[in-house]
Amino acid sequence: MKAVKRRRLDSAGWQTGTAATFLGLDDDEAAFVELKLALGQTLREWRTRQNLSQRDLARLLGSSQSRVAKMEASDATVSMDLMVRSLLKLGASPRDIARAIA
Repeated sequence: MKAVKRRRLDSAGWQTGTAATFLGLDDDEAAFVELKLALGQTLREWRTRQNLSQRDLARLLGSSQSRVAKMEASDATVSMDLMVRSLLKLGASPRDIARAIA
């Protein structure tokens, strides 16, 4: 959040903070969430870079379009294992994945 917006909200009586604070996450849990979000965003980037629709990627993975949408949204029902395997299927190297989560 931009500093100007934060000051405006604070002056109006609103509290600002992080999602981790709001959800009561410890440092390990917050790091896990950040990793999963990074994988979802990276999956979307790799898919769009290859001009694939979610449906196209689903066919490639033997899955459904809705499952791909959940992967890209980092849904809690999607494992990080599935996200990493999907990135590898798209041609990402382990180094690409490491860069994405670093």
